Amino acid sequence: MSAPSPAPPAPPARPEAADESRWAALIEALDTAAKVRLLTGASLWALHGEPRLGLHPVVTSDGPQGVRGTGEAPGETGLLAPAPSATGATWDVELAERLGRVFAAEARRKNVDVVLAPLVNLQRTPVAGRHFECLSEDPLLSGALGAAIVRGLQDEGVAACLKHFVANDSETDRTRYRARIDPRALREVYLAPFERVLAEAGPWSVMGAYSGLDDGTESAPVLEHRRILRGVLKDEWGYDGAVISDWAAARTTAATAVAGLDLVMPGPEGPWGDALVRAVRRGEVDEAVVDDKVLRLMRLAARVGKLTEPWTPGEQPPPLPPAPAPAPVGEADFAALREVLTRGTVLLRDERALLPLDPGRLSRVALIGPNAVEPYLQGGGSAHVPAVRTVGYAEGLRAALPEGVGLTVHRGGSSRRHAPFVDPARLTGMRAAYFSEDGAPLGEEVRRTGDWGASGVPDGAADVVLTGRITLAEPGEHLLEFGCAGRFTVALDGTPVHAGEDDRGVELVLDSGHHHPETHRRTVRVGADPVHLDLRIDLRVVDADGYGRFVTAHVRHLPPGPGVEDEIAEAVAAARAADVAVVVVGTNEEVESEGWDRPDLELTPQQHRLVRAVAAVNPRTVVVVNAGAPVLLPWAREVPALLWAWLPGQEAGHALADVLFGRAEPSGRLPWTLPARAEDVPVPDAVPVDGVLDYREGLHIGHRGHDRAGTEPAFPFGHGLGWTTWSYDRVEVHEPSDPAPAPSDPVPAPVLADGDGPRIAVTLTNTGPRTGREVVQAYLDAPDGAPRDPVRVLAGFAVAEVPAGGTVTVVLTLPRRVFQSWDEEHRCWRTPAGRRRLRVGRSSRDLRLTLDLDPDCTPDLG
Repeated sequence: MSAPSPAPPAPPARPEAADESRWAALIEALDTAAKVRLLTGASLWALHGEPRLGLHPVVTSDGPQGVRGTGEAPGETGLLAPAPSATGATWDVELAERLGRVFAAEARRKNVDVVLAPLVNLQRTPVAGRHFECLSEDPLLSGALGAAIVRGLQDEGVAACLKHFVANDSETDRTRYRARIDPRALREVYLAPFERVLAEAGPWSVMGAYSGLDDGTESAPVLEHRRILRGVLKDEWGYDGAVISDWAAARTTAATAVAGLDLVMPGPEGPWGDALVRAVRRGEVDEAVVDDKVLRLMRLAARVGKLTEPWTPGEQPPPLPPAPAPAPVGEADFAALREVLTRGTVLLRDERALLPLDPGRLSRVALIGPNAVEPYLQGGGSAHVPAVRTVGYAEGLRAALPEGVGLTVHRGGSSRRHAPFVDPARLTGMRAAYFSEDGAPLGEEVRRTGDWGASGVPDGAADVVLTGRITLAEPGEHLLEFGCAGRFTVALDGTPVHAGEDDRGVELVLDSGHHHPETHRRTVRVGADPVHLDLRIDLRVVDADGYGRFVTAHVRHLPPGPGVEDEIAEAVAAARAADVAVVVVGTNEEVESEGWDRPDLELTPQQHRLVRAVAAVNPRTVVVVNAGAPVLLPWAREVPALLWAWLPGQEAGHALADVLFGRAEPSGRLPWTLPARAEDVPVPDAVPVDGVLDYREGLHIGHRGHDRAGTEPAFPFGHGLGWTTWSYDRVEVHEPSDPAPAPSDPVPAPVLADGDGPRIAVTLTNTGPRTGREVVQAYLDAPDGAPRDPVRVLAGFAVAEVPAGGTVTVVLTLPRRVFQSWDEEHRCWRTPAGRRRLRVGRSSRDLRLTLDLDPDCTPDLG
């Protein structure tokens, strides 16, 4: 082993550093209560201002799939981007940075200063509920793309909030479990993307996770974990920004304050406030700790343009520094989102060179599948954005097909677990009456809807009573379904049919129980005469702290109609008569969401039957998977063409048409491994045992776990075909002092990937008939005599666009960190001695060139 790595160089001086001594004096002049007031949010999304510091309120917003805003503008919409996993599939740092700039402009339109993104937790298990919000299963890819998004945001003056620090990789009991991770895995896998983003892009805020961490030395909730927040993040890495709690994650006073948390969100309530003032006065928390937190918030405000000269309370504040006004949302924004999606779409299989389709040679297209009719555009939970527009698959294909080409659309059976919300035409009334704790009436309102989620109930309201009448007219069997959150009773015609006694308050929000309550089903048979049912739902108002007070009631209804097999038969008939069948299957909001993990990786059985039945009658069948996270595809090798289209955002239909008809190449590569069988998944679930989630797989998640086990995935990490073919011609060490290798004619300029280690030159040729994009991937084998290490790790990547017949040399600068391992005993990074083998190719299982690296090639690594 070599000597320990030297300490990292000191970070560059901050632009505002010269002002900080003056800021410190202003902070010191405030009384303790005034300082502490600033350390809890003023509302759900905004921070407090303080005239005596020149501090104006800073505004935050959720943002992984678009900037939602604060909800203060009724009916506000926004740009809905593809889910982050689609951005991960681009493997394109430049494109990710451009997306960050799109988000920044959207933030400015909505007067938002801090976008709560990106999320660089890893896709440790494919069943994780927020898998779609993560960029990748790989720490290097996640870190590189996360840093790019941060740069795009912050170069435009909008703060990124890097989240969720750290190891908040699943949703089951996410506010209670402790992730038990050995120190080496913690450093090399789970902290790695955070470390890279912090080093390369310097995010102005970091969000601490709901979950806890047991690193073998300290076991505590992350927001109380001194070793990780103060020891690693602030002291070792030199982080100078603000650490923000995930919403309602902070539960204690002194423990969170001394551990390194700087801001409790949301407000105005929380565990700090007067309790923190008392803790300071008792000596449990040093006032200097409070001063440091306020200083960090002032840095954040200065960076986003919300800090001016101080002013006297009650007087007019000084004007804020002018910020360039963003252009209104328009076609350029839509085109940017469309490009991210097409570049992230993965062509998994095209056995007969079926794609791209020539629309001029088509007369009839059959668009089939539950997700063809109702695309799942975005994942559930805090990532949700009401879209400024949505383009479904049918709309996008119709717009792209020449006049005269027929397009038929067939669902092929529902894929949903729940019935749809009841048609308002069947409801009479649905009146809500509000009552105080002592039963006094406080008012009423009427809304004819089966989706009754009411926040902001009247002040003093403790109970809500919903009453209405449901009319079922069609002869046959009707399904009614009722779901409520909290404490409630549901009665039909005076008879209770469903009840609940869940008094967890804010936990109903944190586990999304208010969005997907457990339901009660009841069938009603209707004969010749309509059936009228009087409905009454008694609801106790849920107090969810900073999220407000609310009630939830879902009334769902499925009328008699064609069964699944009838719908599949109709779809098959349409496919048989069509020139091409496009079958869209996937997930929906019942499956992929914040708040819960999936029980398995299965699509509904009827979707499997539908795909096989259509492919059997039409040899020109293209299957499109509309999902953010892996699902099992037992028929993957039975269909001619297979595309992964992610949770696509608002431009879904236009992007799919671009890809199908050859206007854009599906140049995406899988940012995770698609398993062939459930039993092959390295981390099959995320269920804590006795409050502990044991990361017993160590370093071996994702493609590393598959390599270690020797399993054959359905499609490997990094896989994607695109429209052309490639030969990998040569790989060699490229010394930093050398000029770039001269590629053969015709030559695009060499592509240089970021890094701080050895440079590797890879020469490749586009051997196909079309211009194409290739993602060059380099993997480093484990050192000799290191059986606990992964078989290989991703060491670098770059994207090159090359015309047909063209040759290009891609220069990869590999991060020195991939050559190192963490030595917990000495708390340092070490570089193993000896030669290392580098493999280069198109995916983690399609490796075409090898290069042995001598220690001399990496003189500065150890």
